[in-house]
Amino acid sequence: MAALAPLPPLPPQFKSIQHHLRTAQEHDKRDPVVAYYCRLYAMQTGMKIDSKTPDCRKFLSKLMDQLEALKKQLGDNEAITQEIVGCAHLENYALKMFLYADNEDRAGRFHKNMIKSFYTASLLIDVITVFGELTDENVKHRKYARWKATYIHNCLKNGETPQAGPVGIEEDNDVEENEDAGATSLPTQPPQPSSSTYDPGSMPSSSFTGIQIPPGAHAPANTPAEVPHSTGVASNTIQPTPQTIPAIDPALFSTVSQGDIRLTPEDFARAQKYCKYAGSALQYEDVSTAVQNLQKALKLLTTGRE
Repeated sequence: MAALAPLPPLPPQFKSIQHHLRTAQEHDKRDPVVAYYCRLYAMQTGMKIDSKTPDCRKFLSKLMDQLEALKKQLGDNEAITQEIVGCAHLENYALKMFLYADNEDRAGRFHKNMIKSFYTASLLIDVITVFGELTDENVKHRKYARWKATYIHNCLKNGETPQAGPVGIEEDNDVEENEDAGATSLPTQPPQPSSSTYDPGSMPSSSFTGIQIPPGAHAPANTPAEVPHSTGVASNTIQPTPQTIPAIDPALFSTVSQGDIRLTPEDFARAQKYCKYAGSALQYEDVSTAVQNLQKALKLLTTGRE
């Protein structure tokens, strides 16, 4: 992909989007779709903050040039031309980032790359708002990831050992102002676990306040799906964790669309979105999420209600 023209210095008014722009730069080669939407989020947010001050107008103009150049380079990529596909792409990427960090955290492997992954996941969930309001699940993921990034960063900075897993969110923590928490590079390979601290059999199930974390998606994009084991670990493979499949409404098996139901274009768009999400979930072996979304689509199409 051709290099983009550099941006002018970031105006102080745009401090809140500096990490989203940094994430965009980090993903220009790794995942241009993610890079595009990070810039789009920064553009939309910047317009709301200040579009009149000369420095801000100049910065936004250059950022717009980058967006147009990226869109031209990506051509007919469905994740750019179809919002539903783009949203699913971004959500799945953010979830993989979150899952990698969450699994490292629960295994007691605390390091800067894991902090970075938590923090980047929270930034990418911010970016998902370019498609509309966040789901309750995404709001919870973002809150937890941002809190974890701050908590673990502060512990390591102060020479303390963090508590693994969900130990309770402190409402006042704010990672937005924490430069160090988001300053490290993402790993290209998951870190090698220590045999003295890593026991795959003792890892707790991945869930947080109702968020169901699917097994089998342990790493962010461009990393192996499983964390390699060092010598000294008795088991050489990670056994798949049984998944909890949501109860299926028996009525859905016999439901036939009634003749008087009139579906709006918005209904069809929502149903299509649910099907896209289901397909994307299956890419990461997340059966539960796939079933839930397919049930939502079927109910919407047969009853006209969600």
